[in-house]
Amino acid sequence: MLVTTKELFEQADKNNYAIPAANFFDLDSARTYVKTAERLKKPLILAFAQSHMDMMSLEEAALIGKFLAEQSTSPVALHLDHGQDEKIIKQAIDLGFTSVMIDASEDSFEENVRRSKAIADYAHPFGVVVEAEIGHVGAGDSLESEESDSIYTEFSEAVKFAEATGVDSLAVSIGTAHGHYTGTPKINFAVLQQIYDALAIPLVLHGGSSSGDENLEKCALNGIRKINIFTDFITAAMDKIRKEQPENYFDLIHDTNDAIAETLEHYFNVFHTASHE
Repeated sequence: MLVTTKELFEQADKNNYAIPAANFFDLDSARTYVKTAERLKKPLILAFAQSHMDMMSLEEAALIGKFLAEQSTSPVALHLDHGQDEKIIKQAIDLGFTSVMIDASEDSFEENVRRSKAIADYAHPFGVVVEAEIGHVGAGDSLESEESDSIYTEFSEAVKFAEATGVDSLAVSIGTAHGHYTGTPKINFAVLQQIYDALAIPLVLHGGSSSGDENLEKCALNGIRKINIFTDFITAAMDKIRKEQPENYFDLIHDTNDAIAETLEHYFNVFHTASHE
């Protein structure tokens, strides 16, 4: 069933767990995520990033995402991830995405507030949930995992930002980064606790891939309600292909989908994601 992230977050907060936001980039990845969630009776955030529009159009992503979600017995939210262009974000809303992210985190605080509030004002009459980011989750592909271009979220700014924008959820930067690490990042759980205690809206975490199961489990049990995963799905697929050395294209697709499904099931367990039944 197609739902909003607001509905999913209410249950996650009530029962203290996080939900994977799995980024899809084609029909196979989207279908594998949704089928895995349905098999396990878990809620899912099916995410499509603006940066993947070179793989498929926004219209195609909307059609695929809505169809799969509506056919599923599990609750599935269709989310636009890292929307940086207001026209694209508004188009996603018009196309039926139930959740969108406005990522103006590299702008000044004032500009981030202005742009995020504008999207919230546009989305809310349609019943669409809005996520924004305060601080900035950078890239984690340096030799030392703690070295990235991340800008950590300041507690006082997070409070002001939430009040000023009216967004429904907030992505915070507490030590993770996008991409693949060579080590395990150091998470600032003290800041996470501060922000969680002060804000009435759900918190989300970007850069979940290779951040360490112990770190992510602790985040899920301490206020994070959505954790983005992408790189680990691709890495698992490539590892499976190298191991199995498929002899034809169909076997390659089968191995890829198996690896993606196994990875999603793993993170459902790490995040303590509860059954929707």
